Amino acid sequence: MLLRMFKGAWQYRGFIVGSVRREFESRYRGSILGAAWTVLNPLAMILVYTVIFSEVMRARLPGVDDKLAYSVFLCSGLLTWGLFAEVVSRSLTMFLDNANLLKKLNFPRICLPLVSVSNALLNFMIIFALFCGFLVISGRLPGIALLAFPALLFLQLTFAAGLGMLLGLLNVFFRDVGQMFGIVLQFWFWFTPIVYPLSILPEPIRRLVQLNPLTALIQSYQDLFLFGRWPEWLHLLPLVLIAAVVCGLALLLFRSRSGEMVDEL
Repeated sequence: MLLRMFKGAWQYRGFIVGSVRREFESRYRGSILGAAWTVLNPLAMILVYTVIFSEVMRARLPGVDDKLAYSVFLCSGLLTWGLFAEVVSRSLTMFLDNANLLKKLNFPRICLPLVSVSNALLNFMIIFALFCGFLVISGRLPGIALLAFPALLFLQLTFAAGLGMLLGLLNVFFRDVGQMFGIVLQFWFWFTPIVYPLSILPEPIRRLVQLNPLTALIQSYQDLFLFGRWPEWLHLLPLVLIAAVVCGLALLLFRSRSGEMVDEL
């Protein structure tokens, strides 16, 4: 089933690439600077975080005597969280946003999740390239441990895409899902050690935060870019299992309800 589904998506790869290109171009159509905004916006964000937290607030990580450490820590978490949130948010409404397309054209429905993930990944890679430039300039680019980044990224995208597709399907039949998840996402952000290190939390709260499947992933990114450490792969095993289960459920629901979904739309 899975092989046939993605074989169909491969045959429509032109449709996927064209959809990604159209959205990217339409985002800045009519603006004077055009696609330059894709660089200026994230660049401004990185500069603001660096100046505000390292120079103005003089934020420091416990046990780390480096004024840029917190900025790297914060950007590592925020950028990767932003990718997760964008993939899930795009996927949450992808079937509703493309209702007319689904009704009028016959194409593999799996193309829509792939378009959503590709759009989010394109935006992330632009920001990530700028972040790497910042690490190079500041002399903080990780060494050989950077080879672990693609594996972490693949795991994150698998979990986000599976969760997004599952919620997107449910949102077609129960529109409250989309409204509710917006609230859940806000709590999830603060329940993840992105703006604070896990070590500063009281022990009972720390144990609770460690139950969050994204905690180990975000910490792996932060350790990789801040200290050049390889991920603790065993700590990521629960997320691997959760991602596999979520993707399996999403694909089963997608296969069994894709016909009803078009009728519901």
